[in-house]
Amino acid sequence: MKKSKEKQEERKIFTAGIVSVSDSSASGEKADESGKLLDYMLRGRGFDIKYYIVIPDELDRIQEALVMLCDDLKVDLVITTGGVGFRKRDVTPEATQGVLDKEAPGICEALRYYQMQYNPKAMLSRGVSGIRRNTVIINLVEDIKEVSRSFESIIDPIYAGLQTIHEEE
Repeated sequence: MKKSKEKQEERKIFTAGIVSVSDSSASGEKADESGKLLDYMLRGRGFDIKYYIVIPDELDRIQEALVMLCDDLKVDLVITTGGVGFRKRDVTPEATQGVLDKEAPGICEALRYYQMQYNPKAMLSRGVSGIRRNTVIINLVEDIKEVSRSFESIIDPIYAGLQTIHEEE
């Protein structure tokens, strides 16, 4: 028991930002459940949440939020939720691709593979992931069940990736 407590204390505390992309949540029509869940889960894993915003499905607004989080606040991890489907207004992947320095396709490939075990429609997620400066950006879907499973399936490898990025600083 003592060793696991010591190991937790040795873990670096990383910062995070959450961008919840949803026209209906941004307008107040519905609650932003997926963003709130991410906030809870990230805090539970020791992340310090620096920013959390709910915005409509607008490419410019999404990019502005991502750039601000990466360049101005310099958070370690940004997770977006929503806007990754087939609807015309689903532009989160395009917004994300427009700000990335390099892509990390394995993250979203793993997410889709994992989620397809529960829901074959998971293959329809167009989410992308990558790195801008020293910030990892990951697009998740909006469904809270899928957000929960997705987060748990990737958070440990993502933590290791964040450690690698910070070893180079």
